[in-house]
Amino acid sequence: MAKQETKFSEEELKSLADLQQSYQTKQMQFGQLRVQRLLLQQQIDGLDNAEAQLEAEYGEVQQNERSLVKSLNEKYGPGNLDPATGVFTPVPQESEKSDEASETA
Repeated sequence: MAKQETKFSEEELKSLADLQQSYQTKQMQFGQLRVQRLLLQQQIDGLDNAEAQLEAEYGEVQQNERSLVKSLNEKYGPGNLDPATGVFTPVPQESEKSDEASETA
């Protein structure tokens, strides 16, 4: 028994070609999506690196602040500085308070 060949209609062939085209389109779109994801990940990595660098620099600024405050406290003693005017007002020391108290008694 010989198998009989069957020829698909033009409409069926067009449907198959459309289906194949749809698969190719979706594969291309998946590729484009993956490239976009890769580019976004590279941007995120760049932001992470910039953030880590800023964190390190922020720590350096904090260390500089501690050093400056220590240096100014050693030079002028404890007190308050008005940054707008540059006027420093010393905080009375305990020994000064006790001397004042004994003088008034």
